[in-house]
Amino acid sequence: MPESTVLELKNITKKFFGTTVLKGINLSVKPGEIHAIVGENGAGKSTLMNLIFGMPVIHETGGFEGDILMDGQIVNITSPRQAMELGIGMVHQEFMLIPGFTVTENIKLNRERTRPNLASKILGSAMETLDYPAMRRDSQQALEKLGLAIDESTLVSQLPVGYMQFVEIAREIDKTHSRLLVFDEPTAVLAESEADHLIAAMKRLAEQGIAILFITHRLDEVMACSHTISILRDGELVKTLKRDETSVEEIAELMVGRKLEREQLPSRTVPPSDEDIILEIEDLRVEMPGERVKGLNLKVRRGEILGLGGLAGQGKIGIANGVMGLYPASGRIIKDGQPLKLNDPRAALDAKMAFVSEDRRGVGLLLDESIAINVVLSSIEAQNKFLRSTIIPGVRLLDRKAVHDYTLKMIKDLDIRCTGPNQPVRRLSGGNQQKVCLARAFSLQPEILWVSEPTRGIDIGAKKLVLDLLVRFNREYGMTIIMTSSELNELRRICDRIAVVYNGKITGILPPDASDRDFGLMIAGTHPTKEVG
Repeated sequence: MPESTVLELKNITKKFFGTTVLKGINLSVKPGEIHAIVGENGAGKSTLMNLIFGMPVIHETGGFEGDILMDGQIVNITSPRQAMELGIGMVHQEFMLIPGFTVTENIKLNRERTRPNLASKILGSAMETLDYPAMRRDSQQALEKLGLAIDESTLVSQLPVGYMQFVEIAREIDKTHSRLLVFDEPTAVLAESEADHLIAAMKRLAEQGIAILFITHRLDEVMACSHTISILRDGELVKTLKRDETSVEEIAELMVGRKLEREQLPSRTVPPSDEDIILEIEDLRVEMPGERVKGLNLKVRRGEILGLGGLAGQGKIGIANGVMGLYPASGRIIKDGQPLKLNDPRAALDAKMAFVSEDRRGVGLLLDESIAINVVLSSIEAQNKFLRSTIIPGVRLLDRKAVHDYTLKMIKDLDIRCTGPNQPVRRLSGGNQQKVCLARAFSLQPEILWVSEPTRGIDIGAKKLVLDLLVRFNREYGMTIIMTSSELNELRRICDRIAVVYNGKITGILPPDASDRDFGLMIAGTHPTKEVG
């Protein structure tokens, strides 16, 4: 091993509750090197970075196998504090800032500089006062390394989102002896111009000898700044390449290439047809942070399962959120020949569309309410179902027996593992929570079901059950399903067609058995040379 290696990972293996999520990873990074780590969702990128930084989730779930070496010596990193003492910093995907503090106070948090005063000379150093001028100078130096001109006395709450990301980075590089910085999706919330600025700042840091591990889904950024690229797939290190010896197309193909797990799906009485279009999307634009849609066109065939694939941040998540009225949208949506009013969730529900959000805990569920309430709430509000008349005209009450009976039916039909309809949803596993989301959507009896990242955060067994349910909804009830997923293999398993989204638009539409090369090209924003789809 060369002496100049800052960090080396040897045979790193990590299991979560019996599932192996990292499989014998070997990787190294040198001073001044920007080493990109790329892969689909679930490839193991964030787990690997959490392991390097000593995050509690790693050690609370049984630790890991293999060795981490710094300067050729094995180190035992069991907490973020130990990682920082070794010179490792991490810029997280979620901001770790205090909005009511100034830029300086956030940068110097827990590393404040003090100066003596009369009281400290008598009572000891604990009585020293904060040396604000010195801290402002330190903060300004850190910001200048990033090429950024920000008034260090500004409250963080007054900064644009992009600048908050730079404050996070400035805090890390202000730390003494910073040798390795881990960037976890740092450009996910940035505008294009801000992302360009961040890439330039990363290059400056590398020129100063700081090693950088850079996790991103945006392959154009990888090619713009990295020296080395490692591709993870299903917890394995597929290949490590030099940037000058590869291309976006090759990287994308390596990310998605795997044995196609497509089962024999139940047949249909009437197969989907290009002559029977249930939904047309024309010039759709959606202002969803990190997932903007930029003039997308798409036709959906009645009764099909249509997949929406592509890398994170390219806009695929924004499509359903825009059509269903959750984020500002413009363009034209036509269902069954009738225009749909945009920016109005009730109009979408009235058009017999339902949505299972990618954020099931934040948007999809009332965690402290019962399974029963979660299953029927949308149909009560949107369709006045599960209500009974009273002797008072116009007054209707909840029909508790109908709710109870229907929820029992859903629990049985969807195999929701629980103690009964009254169990709080918070106490269910991730997979069973997702089934409750599907039960709620199904209670609306939609003609079109939008389902976004349906298997995110659930185990392998539960994933299969959820996908089987979607196929069942489609086959037994003729429900048109539009499924968004970052896991291409899932889309290839159950979808009739897969529309690939890149830079807010549809790059093309492929059959599920198209080659890895064709999928890789489209995911990278390049059309295959031959006609597909």
